[in-house]
Amino acid sequence: MDYTIPENLALMVETIRRFVKKDLDPISQQVEKDDRIPDGIVEAMRELGLFGLSIPEEFGGLGLGALGECLVYEELSKTNACFRTRVATNNGIGSQGIVLDGTPEQKERYLPRLASGEWTACFALTEPEAGSDAANIQTTAELVEGRWLLNGRKHFITNGSESHVATVFALTDKSKRAKGGITAFIVEKTYPGFSVGTIESKMGMRGSHTCELIFDNCEVPAENVIGGQAKVGQGFKTAMKTLDKGRLTMAASALGAAQRLLELSVDYAKQRVQFGRPIAEFQAVQFMLADMASQIYAARQMLYHAAWLRDKRGSAVIKEASMVKLFCTEMAGRVADMAVQVHGGMGYMKDYPVERFYRDLRLTRIYEGTSEIQRLVIAREMLKA
Repeated sequence: MDYTIPENLALMVETIRRFVKKDLDPISQQVEKDDRIPDGIVEAMRELGLFGLSIPEEFGGLGLGALGECLVYEELSKTNACFRTRVATNNGIGSQGIVLDGTPEQKERYLPRLASGEWTACFALTEPEAGSDAANIQTTAELVEGRWLLNGRKHFITNGSESHVATVFALTDKSKRAKGGITAFIVEKTYPGFSVGTIESKMGMRGSHTCELIFDNCEVPAENVIGGQAKVGQGFKTAMKTLDKGRLTMAASALGAAQRLLELSVDYAKQRVQFGRPIAEFQAVQFMLADMASQIYAARQMLYHAAWLRDKRGSAVIKEASMVKLFCTEMAGRVADMAVQVHGGMGYMKDYPVERFYRDLRLTRIYEGTSEIQRLVIAREMLKA
């Protein structure tokens, strides 16, 4: 097996690395305090093409495969998590429904705007009664005089308040639900009956906004069913295909954060002096650093292989994606805990970035499929006849 990163991807990673070091890391703490990414940084992200990483080149994107996208997110995640989230939601779950299942007309209308960052997209599946049990959505869609009327509420929608368009899943046949009764829609924020509700106050991920979306007889044109009328009732399949790739990129985010925590811990251990010598000389600290490095190394091999496999197959890697998401996010949680321990009391202080990483990483084991759901998916795939 050849683990050499292609030259074009290596050059892109180096560009992102410089961007993180020069532009993002210096403002990470300020963004945390303000709960807002400056407009100038968002514009810089547009100029780098970060909003179109996964969108095909014919629509103005960079057309990166899964491996390339994971490499970029790994670098972006070595600073405040909100920067990666701002672009990743657009590249991933926000736009992938259109990329994978959209009609030619839908791709032509939406993908160029999403690739340029002129518009951004979000993914509206989760509801108060439908989290891990995604098939239990209550939002409905009824075809009335050539238009679909959507009614219901979505919550925990990442980038929902910043997005211009949402991929929304609604019931079109309550008797069938996930087996032919859920439909995916493209909903623009200007459509009558669509509004943004509560913007949540969260433990972490400040600078990335999570909100409620409200649909009150929201009028959606018939042509905005993702895939066209032939795809009415097939939205659950679109959702699952979209989440499959998102699990790889979420793993990349966890990996990048863990790598940065290791670097911070090594640097701190070398300079922190106790009992007359740097704590890096104490075996207890060395063992924690060794465990962190070993787990990161294992996670990286899993992630790169699964991403490579997805690119090679050109299709979903359901079991592998779930294994990678499970392992990488659980690993990052352990690494974050050890990083705080290495830093001691300083690791609990907001002046040190490890405190922020610790809070932000907790979410990675929940969204885009909890660790428990990943285990169920893995077992289900293994036990298929």
